[in-house]
Amino acid sequence: MPTQHEQWMKAALREAQRAFDADEVPVGAVIVLEGKIIGRGYNQIEQLKDPTAHAEMIAITAASNHLQSRRLEQCTLYVTLEPCPMCAGAIVLARIPTLVFGVFDPKAGACGTLYNITEDKRLNHTVHVVGGICDGESEALLKKFFSKVRKSSAAKKVTL
Repeated sequence: MPTQHEQWMKAALREAQRAFDADEVPVGAVIVLEGKIIGRGYNQIEQLKDPTAHAEMIAITAASNHLQSRRLEQCTLYVTLEPCPMCAGAIVLARIPTLVFGVFDPKAGACGTLYNITEDKRLNHTVHVVGGICDGESEALLKKFFSKVRKSSAAKKVTL
């Protein structure tokens, strides 16, 4: 039987699949309050032509709109990939107390891998971070996406 974190991460993985289906880097996020999803998002950077359209940012905006508050103090954010510095900063600013993520990001991870913005005691809010939940599924979807991108790039080079 899946744990509570795994249950909500499965919902984030469904959002990541939406990104994959839209030819976006497959990252998905959900924000949970009192057993209900109040915000969801998936990467839409290419679709919206917006470098800030990360899954976490979209989910935070949706949850803030739902609560009519910039503070998400009782919420938990689930995201399939360790947040980048921009998203980690937004998580701190939103006062989200708990972050649960899937796979660690060795190239941009800002919640323990390259940086630790979310647990930096110098900031006015810290976040409890749990990493590695459903990481195999998150990593498999990312690998499938980047394999598809590489094959597409190789095919374009051959036809040029």
